[in-house]
Amino acid sequence: MNKEQRKQEILAAYEARHATKAFDAEQKISEDDFDFILETGRLSPSSVGSEPWKFLVVQNMDLRNKLREVTWGAQGQLPTASHFVIILARKNVRYDSAYLREQMVEVKQMPEEVFNQALGRYREFQENDLNLLESERALFDWASKQTYIALGNMMTAAAEIGIDSCPIEGFHMESVEKILSDEGLLENGEFGVSVMAAFGYRTDKELRPKARRTKEQVVQWIN
Repeated sequence: MNKEQRKQEILAAYEARHATKAFDAEQKISEDDFDFILETGRLSPSSVGSEPWKFLVVQNMDLRNKLREVTWGAQGQLPTASHFVIILARKNVRYDSAYLREQMVEVKQMPEEVFNQALGRYREFQENDLNLLESERALFDWASKQTYIALGNMMTAAAEIGIDSCPIEGFHMESVEKILSDEGLLENGEFGVSVMAAFGYRTDKELRPKARRTKEQVVQWIN
């Protein structure tokens, strides 16, 4: 397959993808296909390589039903999706946190002395460049922004292999976090809820044309 053919295949997947409101509850995504989707999330880029995410794959229907009571944006998806994912974001990704040190030194294999030298740059970035240290919420929102990169990659990867999806922000955060905390899923407050996503196969097979602003409206070249 040449590059032009591949480009057209990718664009066709984007054209076909839409926010699926209800899925065929009888049709399940294979384990291999969903592992592939999760892997595209895991391999996603993040600011300074922080990977401040965790993917909760909620297959337990009792838990889904509890979530449905406080998740108005997933009334059709929670009962029918083959797989339902809650993407968590880390609460503390400060430049001087134990997590960031472990991420850089243990996971990314950055030499300890190099990391220590980089701390000043990380602090400047968080404290002055983006004003992330003004509040715990600002720092959490920055971590949540990274999770949306993973979310986009997972939905795109799903579309490319013919699997439907829907991103979900319609939930009461405090209530969802209470449910997950009671289940011991937030690691003693280390994580908070960023966004959700449902995956499966649509019941409505009719493809509706994409309605988007024109390229001229959203792209500006500065030469």
